[in-house]
Amino acid sequence: MSAPVFSASPARGPGAYLPPVPVRRQWRDGLRIWWREIDKLLLLLICLLMAVGIVAVAAASPASADMLSTAKTRVPDFMFFQRHIVFQALGLALMIGLSFLDRDQARRLGILVGAVMLALLFVVPFIGEEKNGARRWINIGMSLQPSEFLKPGFAIICAWILSWRLRDPGLPVIAFVTGFFALIAALLMLQPNLGDAILFGGIWLVMVLLAGLPWQRIAGLGGIGVVGLTLAYFFYDNARHRIDSFLGDGTAFDQVDLAQRTITAGGWTGTGLWLGIRKMNLPEAHTDYIFSVIGEEFGLVMCGVIVLLYCALVMRALIRLTGEDNLFALFAAAGLVTQFGGQAFINILVNLKLFPSKGMTLPLISYGGSSTLAVCFTLGLLLAITRRNPFLAREGWSLRDLIERKDQSA
Repeated sequence: MSAPVFSASPARGPGAYLPPVPVRRQWRDGLRIWWREIDKLLLLLICLLMAVGIVAVAAASPASADMLSTAKTRVPDFMFFQRHIVFQALGLALMIGLSFLDRDQARRLGILVGAVMLALLFVVPFIGEEKNGARRWINIGMSLQPSEFLKPGFAIICAWILSWRLRDPGLPVIAFVTGFFALIAALLMLQPNLGDAILFGGIWLVMVLLAGLPWQRIAGLGGIGVVGLTLAYFFYDNARHRIDSFLGDGTAFDQVDLAQRTITAGGWTGTGLWLGIRKMNLPEAHTDYIFSVIGEEFGLVMCGVIVLLYCALVMRALIRLTGEDNLFALFAAAGLVTQFGGQAFINILVNLKLFPSKGMTLPLISYGGSSTLAVCFTLGLLLAITRRNPFLAREGWSLRDLIERKDQSA
């Protein structure tokens, strides 16, 4: 039996005995705290995009199944749709579960996952699976792409390092995170995976700008980027192939051109669910080019709505950071939302033929196993880090403190 608990309760006086709180009561109190502190609008926007994804994969699944079917083997029309429902359910459970973490727990988990995925990134060139000329996946019962889970880990680790400046302003934290990014970029280029390397670069750039990088260095970075892209074109085959395809030469150009034609085939209102024709010739209709399928079957108006949903999600997360006095939370949330928004808009620009093909999925909408779980992992950490009650914080009390005071005075 646990020892009696004595506390200075306002109602019962000093030394009053407080009985242990039942586990069920503790769970209910934790749920109340979570519901009070969670950003409900951000959660609603996430759920809306997931709902759009379910309908979009249902529309694209027959096209992808037909592309993979052979004379001997017929892939069921709704195989990808059925699997997508399972992955969405697992991803939603993962995201909600992570959103219950406090900031310290989210930081520790992000650092741990980032370290593990970085270690896996080192061994991918040796034991990874090769698909379409790239070696990016490890088979662990399902295809796992370490770089997908490394993205949120990278944002958390960089935020943690940059927040060290609060303790010691003399620490070269920007140099630390720059070296970390350079290491990851080099490993990704070996796969090759130029698209993810660019996305990691975007996350790094946003975070070092928030850390106070002088404008002179920003201009220098811009010049280095131009030089690096030029060198990559001449000495890195994957970059040259991507750029040449974007400029109108190669198979990737044909795919992007077909995606652009598909997205405009439905006009403003679309052909209707399962009535699209051009999608049947579109490779990766359920993943990389699902935005084009949406355009054909649901129209450009629906494409505009999706873009607005992504913009609203990014803006809501940034607004949530207004007045944030925790340096780690500020850097981490900015990095996570940059990762999510950057991936979404790169995919959309590729489908609109405004950006070279990158092989990136549309987060929360495209079909995917590990990619869906990785996006939900990212958003779960974002929800956890942005949890707060501004009114109670100004008063110096947490919601848990008030609940405990209420229990003691009952």
